[in-house]
Amino acid sequence: MIELKTPAEIEAMRPAGVFVAGVLTALKDAARVGVNLLDLDKLAHAMISEAGAESCYIDYHPSFGASPFGKVLCTSVNDAVLHGLPHDYTLRDGDLVSVDFAASVDGWVSDSALSVVVGTPKDEDLRLIETTELALAAGIKAAAVGNRLGDISAAIGEVATANGYGVNTDFGGHGVGRTMHGEPHVPNAGRGGRGMPLRPGLVIAIEPWFMAGTDEIYTDPDGWTLRSKDGSRGAHSEHTVAITADGPLVLTARN
Repeated sequence: MIELKTPAEIEAMRPAGVFVAGVLTALKDAARVGVNLLDLDKLAHAMISEAGAESCYIDYHPSFGASPFGKVLCTSVNDAVLHGLPHDYTLRDGDLVSVDFAASVDGWVSDSALSVVVGTPKDEDLRLIETTELALAAGIKAAAVGNRLGDISAAIGEVATANGYGVNTDFGGHGVGRTMHGEPHVPNAGRGGRGMPLRPGLVIAIEPWFMAGTDEIYTDPDGWTLRSKDGSRGAHSEHTVAITADGPLVLTARN
């Protein structure tokens, strides 16, 4: 079921968006050569505790997960592209790390992600990250009353295609509200003018993720981490967005 939020409910979602944005900013600053992924997860965990927020990940166990996630953060490094389970790995010079974080504040959820290269970046990695960010901006721009869901998907897919990247539609954006994942599914490619009409009160996570050399993925033996089938690197950008009569409102905007 797709639930539309009232203006008051969208206002009530703002603190979760601000919190998630702040955690991601702190994690981006903390992601450096020599930092362990488990330390990033500990930092997010400490910020959750200090704020009195709740993790959306730690007990999360959907059908595609091998077990409850057990951490509060997704950290996907290099060829790991989504759902990266934090483990004992120390970041090295040139690693591309995508950080995905969702939390609940006062019963409302926000979800967001970013990608960054630690140490010395390669141009091709920066281009991949920039493409996800451009696709996210295009998707947000299309999230307007009068458009349809397919317009968001088409806008994202067009940016990927124009930059030479394929698109995997197995995982994409989704509804956000009292829970992290809800209807509707928002694929990262599609046809404009198709799908449900966009109405005020719809709150969705828009999350382009692309891989440099393929659109195929496989699941790591940890039962969670998704990796590119050809070993190429991936990047991921995401915001939680409310559709309003005045245009799209990015609840997880970072300063």
